[in-house]
Amino acid sequence: MKKILLIFTALIICLSANAKSPAGVYVQSPDKTLGISLDWSQGHLEWSASTYRGPYDMPYIWVDWSRMNMETSVGVWGENVGKGKIKEYKNEGYNSAVVTFDGYAVELRAYNDGVAYRFISNIEGDYTVIDELAEFAFDGLAEFGYSSDHMAWVPYVNFKPDATTDYATQFYTSFENTYDYVELKDIDWRRLMFTPVVVENYPLKVCIVESNVEDYPGMFLSNRNQDGTLDTEFATVPDVVEQGDYNMLQGVVKTRKPYIAECSGKRTFPWRGVVIGGATRLANSRLVWNLADECRLKDTSWIKPGKVAWEWWNDWGLEGVDFKVGINNDTYKYYIDFASRYGIEYVILDEGWAVKSEADLMNVVPEINIKELVDYGKERNVGIILWAGYWALQRDIEGLCKHYSEMGVKGWKVDFLDRDDQEMVRFVYDLAEIAAKYHMLVDYHGVYKPTGLQRTYPNAINFEGVHGLETMKWLGREHDQITYDVTIPFIRAVAGPMDYTPGAMRNAPRDTYEPNYSRPMSQGTRCHQLAMYVVYNQPLAMLCDSPTAYEKEPEYTKFLAEIPTVWRAKEVRDGEIGEYVIVTATANDKSEYIAGLNGNTPRPIPLILPTDFDWEVESIEVWMDGDNTSVDGTDYEHIVIPSYDVKALRETLKGRVMAAGGGYVYKITPKNKK
Repeated sequence: MKKILLIFTALIICLSANAKSPAGVYVQSPDKTLGISLDWSQGHLEWSASTYRGPYDMPYIWVDWSRMNMETSVGVWGENVGKGKIKEYKNEGYNSAVVTFDGYAVELRAYNDGVAYRFISNIEGDYTVIDELAEFAFDGLAEFGYSSDHMAWVPYVNFKPDATTDYATQFYTSFENTYDYVELKDIDWRRLMFTPVVVENYPLKVCIVESNVEDYPGMFLSNRNQDGTLDTEFATVPDVVEQGDYNMLQGVVKTRKPYIAECSGKRTFPWRGVVIGGATRLANSRLVWNLADECRLKDTSWIKPGKVAWEWWNDWGLEGVDFKVGINNDTYKYYIDFASRYGIEYVILDEGWAVKSEADLMNVVPEINIKELVDYGKERNVGIILWAGYWALQRDIEGLCKHYSEMGVKGWKVDFLDRDDQEMVRFVYDLAEIAAKYHMLVDYHGVYKPTGLQRTYPNAINFEGVHGLETMKWLGREHDQITYDVTIPFIRAVAGPMDYTPGAMRNAPRDTYEPNYSRPMSQGTRCHQLAMYVVYNQPLAMLCDSPTAYEKEPEYTKFLAEIPTVWRAKEVRDGEIGEYVIVTATANDKSEYIAGLNGNTPRPIPLILPTDFDWEVESIEVWMDGDNTSVDGTDYEHIVIPSYDVKALRETLKGRVMAAGGGYVYKITPKNKK
């Protein structure tokens, strides 16, 4: 009876989806498994997302019919809709359709992993966007007897709720928060969420994303109406912005204008999309990347990803040296020497090299000689990246890029942006474009999640927008970072690379972990930290701990330093949100890395081998949790198998587990690397 009801329900859904034509269009993915529909038969625009691999291979709607419109100073696009002119296209990797109305159009795309739509302006002259509505409805099956109590993984903004729906106070945020796992209907209506957000719509999952956010504010979500539908909220355009008082490197919005964007002429607007599938489908999705504008740089050969020796997390924590440790050239030369010995590409000069109280990046503290450090690093094949606060850098992007690039500095790590209104999004693009002109990388810290900028300007090499390891300097053991670590590969990482800053050498089980600002620890095991370098997408990857801590374990540090930060191929092979994730990755030299990152439940290490593996092997190197990680998070076992002996590897892994908060990495090294 249940099967008959399910099939009947699916047929009704299919018929209801088609019933909205003839005033509508449906675009199907190249593999015919996903589709996006647009309907205007009721005089307003609605969209839905469906798949043909639902239960019993029947049609199944994953995002129910949802309203969409843009309120502009020249009219409301998506309301009082007349006849639309449809053009359909087939493209490499996706299918699309453009529906043109009076003054605007809507473009739909369907990829094999997700679907998306965007508005397009066809008018001339100046105008404003007062507001935009993009609904994501998930209660469409309730009328057929299915529960609408879907679970959701929700990252709220940093805000302590009160009895108000005034969302304007919440647009200032660092975009760093953990996930609440709640029923959709129980999402706190007083709080904004930033994307990506995942809704579990049994048996699959829907990850809400946006892409190509250029010259427009970022998208927040709310449960304002508590009706099974998530609505969008946007920060309005800043009017008066002043330098921060508490933090002089921030820009504080004092007043805002009554609209979200100032526009001129024909243009496209950001994509609103969903990735649909199981957990691994989400983790492997490239929807955000594929929707972004193509690269605007003619030459990208100068862009060099790599690892970074970083001092801020370990509080310049060198031990046993014969000079005063701190923000001075002697300390940074030690970091450079360490980086050079292990083939680490960069050293960052974080907060403190410029006089902070003046927010002036030309005013360097007397203890630092940047040119001397740049030349010292160049002799040792180590580049220098400079940290900068937003307020100081935005004062003269061109002049600062010119000055420091001529000195030999390789890039910026910019911090304290903490907004994604139209003005801040413009800054993010301006910085990427100008920095590229001077062959400088940009690591965006204190910023919103990536929305495709890394494709358009590949020198925008990494983004924070993640509740990363830095928080372990001050959060207590009641905080569960371990679960967060195995959640982000399926949610935050869907948006793009993330500056998580792993590499802690003081590792402890959660019940013995303690926060410490100057000698910080991590929750979980050493191999948990190691696995992050394979699992996480981080083209500019920090080694967050002190060089003197790494130097005590040279074999481990050598292995860690040699892990690539970009890959020939990479795939999430298994995992579940908040539980575990297993990844295989192929380096450019054909070395194969297999890594597992675990949550709070111990689980066996699986034997997973790379596909299409047909070359001679020099060795298999295994790093896994030791027997005593329940009391000592630094405990690990290192085994080298001197050939491609699958039987020996199987015996090595037999009975071994990823500990609670654990992980593993094994590397298969070919004899003749190419």
